[in-house]
Amino acid sequence: MTEQSNDTTHSSHNHGQCIEQALSTAESLCAEHGQRLTKVRRRALELIWQSHRPLGAYQLLAKLSEEGFNSAPPTVYRALEFLLSAGLIHKVESMNAYLGCSHADKPHKGYFLICDECQNVMEFDYQDIHQSLINKAAEHGFQLRSETIELTGLCQRCQNSRQNEGPRT
Repeated sequence: MTEQSNDTTHSSHNHGQCIEQALSTAESLCAEHGQRLTKVRRRALELIWQSHRPLGAYQLLAKLSEEGFNSAPPTVYRALEFLLSAGLIHKVESMNAYLGCSHADKPHKGYFLICDECQNVMEFDYQDIHQSLINKAAEHGFQLRSETIELTGLCQRCQNSRQNEGPRT
């Protein structure tokens, strides 16, 4: 299982390195496909990667606006649409928010574990689940257009925190 934890509490984590890697991958993929990583697209990707947590379109719009970028919603949605279609980000449907993809250099489906308490999101890549869904749909004569798998519960840190707090009354 390939996992991406978006937990930012780990003391040895280097956000700058993640952002640099994401931008490097984005530049390579854009060059490879003859696409442009415009200033707005680039900055949107940086902002999405900064927190390692899903970021909503209007949160992104506010941040871009503060920095002097075009503050029209269509500008942000076009940038997000480009980043999604390039495989550089994922949309976490249940949160209506966007998350950086740490496996953008490999085509895959993102599946997510979402903590109900801290809202941390962990992406895991399970191609066998994807193939199983395609097979099951085909058995019923159904052709998949898209799929979203988001599992909710409690992450290990929140489970530990609850155990340390003792019983709730």
